[in-house]
Amino acid sequence: MKKSFLGTTFLALLAAASLAGCSSSSNETTAETAAEAAEETTAEAKEADGDLEKLVVGASPAPHAEILEAARDLLADKGYDLEIVEYTDYVQPNNALESGDLDANYFQHKPYLDTFNEENGTHLVSAGAIHYEPFGIYAGKSDSLDELADGAEVLVPNDVTNEARALLLLQDQGLLTLKEDAGLTATINDITENPKNLDIVELEAAQLPRSLQDADIAVINGNYAIEAGLKVTDALAVEASDSLAAQTYGNVVAVREGDEESDKTKALMEVLTSDDIKEFIETKYGCSAVLIDGRDLITATKLGRGGCFAVKTAGGGLFFQFMGMCVR
Repeated sequence: MKKSFLGTTFLALLAAASLAGCSSSSNETTAETAAEAAEETTAEAKEADGDLEKLVVGASPAPHAEILEAARDLLADKGYDLEIVEYTDYVQPNNALESGDLDANYFQHKPYLDTFNEENGTHLVSAGAIHYEPFGIYAGKSDSLDELADGAEVLVPNDVTNEARALLLLQDQGLLTLKEDAGLTATINDITENPKNLDIVELEAAQLPRSLQDADIAVINGNYAIEAGLKVTDALAVEASDSLAAQTYGNVVAVREGDEESDKTKALMEVLTSDDIKEFIETKYGCSAVLIDGRDLITATKLGRGGCFAVKTAGGGLFFQFMGMCVR
């Protein structure tokens, strides 16, 4: 009996040693699978109990809040009850995030976020970029850039990063010239040449579509253009595929510093960069919003004549192109 017991013990120890000698990749795969299974089980349990964890996200009405609405059920599958708080300006959603009223917000690009932090002493960071909205010049009283009258009124956003973006687009169209080093911090004070004596009027970005009919032209942020029913394909000009703006202005999900890897943030980013949301953006917005899969935008290559883009990211991947659906 004693020999039998010792033999059995020895075999058990040998088997354990053999299992411990499995490859690290196998262990990692098993651990990942277990983690995913645990996450799914927790989400299912929460949903079954009606005890979903609240996830509060601030957003501008279009396209951001609409995209979030499309993500609601997907987030519920991960155990989160999404609450969307809509804002019509660019200040309150960041203040609400800093104060803890929001878990995240989704409305801005990183240059604006960085400038906001510098000017307000906030501690907000990007969890990743989701999509890119091309800036456009839209017709008001004038329907041709070539025929703009001397002293024509041109509306631009009044916040630093978006005003620079508007001025760079006007410069690209030959309507004015900026100081060589102005770049993404350009203001009207950096205009060195204005051959048509354009009257550049700064307005809050949200006011631009509503004031368009009273001006000759306006340079409008993509989200406010979408909200107002303006189409990129109808713009007099859009940002070039190789412009500084196209490489910089991906719309990001912002969170408080330290929350980049929280469970809530991970779930939100996984859903917003999923194939389901990609399909929603592609179908609903066409060329007006381009999904960039949560990674930094590097280049946006224009396709055809409709202002459509194929997007390449820091990872080197080409995520999707609109395959002519926007080309007129």
